[in-house]
Amino acid sequence: LSKVSQDKNYIRPKITTNNSIVIKNSRHPVIEDILGFEDDFIPNDINVDNNKNQISLITGPNMSGKSTYLRQIGIIIILAQSGCYVPCENAKISIIDRLFTRVGASDNLAGGESTFLVEMNETANILNNLTSRSLILLDEIGRGTSTYDGLSIAWAITEFLHNSKYSPITLFATHYHELIELVDNLKNAKNYSVMVKEDHGNVVFLRKIIKGGTDKSYGIHVAQMAGIPKQVISRSDKILRSLSNEKKTIDFNSEDQLIQEGQTDIYVKFLDKIKSIDPNKISPLEGLMILNEIIDEANDI
Repeated sequence: LSKVSQDKNYIRPKITTNNSIVIKNSRHPVIEDILGFEDDFIPNDINVDNNKNQISLITGPNMSGKSTYLRQIGIIIILAQSGCYVPCENAKISIIDRLFTRVGASDNLAGGESTFLVEMNETANILNNLTSRSLILLDEIGRGTSTYDGLSIAWAITEFLHNSKYSPITLFATHYHELIELVDNLKNAKNYSVMVKEDHGNVVFLRKIIKGGTDKSYGIHVAQMAGIPKQVISRSDKILRSLSNEKKTIDFNSEDQLIQEGQTDIYVKFLDKIKSIDPNKISPLEGLMILNEIIDEANDI
C-alpha cells in the first residue's frame, strides 16, 4: 500500500465520524492506472452528508462517466478504511458501516431469476438493511422493465431513502430525467449531471460532474458511435422527436402516479362527484347503486 500510494501520488485521508464525505479531485485508481499518465483522468469532487446533501441524483449521457464516478467514490472509501492512502487531492471521509451497491446488469437464469429480479433483489437488500452510517451507490434502478414501471419504482425508492429515519448518504445515477423534478422537491437532495459539449452535431463527453440535472441521454449518439446503420439512426431520431412531443407529468399530490396531460380534469370531476354525496340523505339501496356507479367510472379512468 505504501509503494502504490507513493507511485500513484495518493494522499492520506482524514477519517471522521460526522457522517459526511468531502473529496477534492477524486480519481478512479484502476482506470487511471490503465490510461497511464499520458492521458489525463478527469477528476471530480464530492461533498455529501446525511443532512442537507443526503441524496445526489446524477443524470447525463451514456458513456459520459456516471458509473465511473460512483465506483471511484466507493473504491476510495474502501481504500481509506483499509488503511491505504487514496487517489485524490484532499479527503475527509466519515467511517461507514456498510457500502451498498446496485450496479451493472446480471441474471441468475439457472436459479429462475431474470436480470430485473436480480436487480430488485439487490435493491431490496439495500432498503431492508441500510443504517445511518451506510453509503449507497445506485447505478440505474428499474431499467429492466417498462419505462413507467421502472420510473415509478425509481421514484418511490428515492422518496423512501430521502424520508428514511436513517438518512443514508446516497449517490444515484439514472437516465430517468423525470426524477430531476422529484429531487427539486426534496429537502435533502441535489441534482447533478455530466458536462457535455455539442458542436455542429458532434457530441463530446467532458466527464465533469456539475450541479444541475440534464434532460438528454444521447443514447442515439452512442448507438451511432457503435456502428448502428444510418437508416436505423435516422429513424430513431424521428421516433424520439415524436415521443418527446407527448408531454407527461407526475402528480405530487396523489399516489405519485404518472398521468397524461388532460387526465387531471377527469380525476378532479371524479373526486368532486364523490365529495358531493351526502350519506345521511340516501337509503342503503341508493348507496349501493351509487357505489356501483363509482366503481364503473373508476374502471374507465
